Amino acid sequence: MVRTKTKKFRGSARHGRGYKGGRGAGQRGGRGNAGLHKHKYMHMLKYMPDHFGVHGFKRPPGVSYKEKVINVGQLAELFPGKKTINLTEAGYDKLLGAGHIPISVHVTVKKATPTATEKIKGQGGEVKTE
Repeated sequence: MVRTKTKKFRGSARHGRGYKGGRGAGQRGGRGNAGLHKHKYMHMLKYMPDHFGVHGFKRPPGVSYKEKVINVGQLAELFPGKKTINLTEAGYDKLLGAGHIPISVHVTVKKATPTATEKIKGQGGEVKTE
């Protein structure tokens, strides 16, 4: 069985580390980047200003949060003379109820508000939601 280093140095005052006792990093406040949130904070602000905290936001890839919308009042302007309008093929996601429509139209769209549906049905039209 081999003796451990500690056992070997039992009885010697300094365990082979000389008169100074094998200085640690106590006087320096630690080794490397130790204590960054404490005593070295102001020093770090000078050289690494963005080191602390959370910065920014990264949106998950492939997720879209905006719907492309159109109002009832815009239908006659954007699709003049048409009686059947497919808003999904035109790139719109939702039909809103602002404005008024003077003609009867049949609209196909992903979503429609109750006001928009009411206005189109009031003119004798129809709204199909997918």
